[in-house]
Amino acid sequence: QVQLVESGGGLVQAGGSLRLSCAASGRTFSTYTMGWFRPAPGKERDFVAAVSWSGSTTYYADSVKGRFTVSRDNAKNMVYLQMNSLKPEDTAVYYCAAAYRAAVVPTTSAEYGYWGQGTQVTVSS
Repeated sequence: QVQLVESGGGLVQAGGSLRLSCAASGRTFSTYTMGWFRPAPGKERDFVAAVSWSGSTTYYADSVKGRFTVSRDNAKNMVYLQMNSLKPEDTAVYYCAAAYRAAVVPTTSAEYGYWGQGTQVTVSS
């Protein structure tokens, strides 16, 4: 089991940057694929980005590709989401999620069993 706590959200102007962090508890963090999600119209949790257990494979939603970068530090039990060139439409609560021993990097919320409480990101125009 793993517990997740996000931080790093805040208010930023369009074009600015933020770095979200997700701290995970537990000694088996490296066995979890980690993802980031946010609400979208018609979806409670919409896929943003994910990183494999080793950090070698990453996936991104088309809407953030080229602007966001997901990474992890297994030694520190941390996963990060670097968000650049932020747009007002990126405004949302961002959730960190964990999927245990995923064979492939999952991109749907149903495949993640553990969730953080979320951190608010607000991008002003």
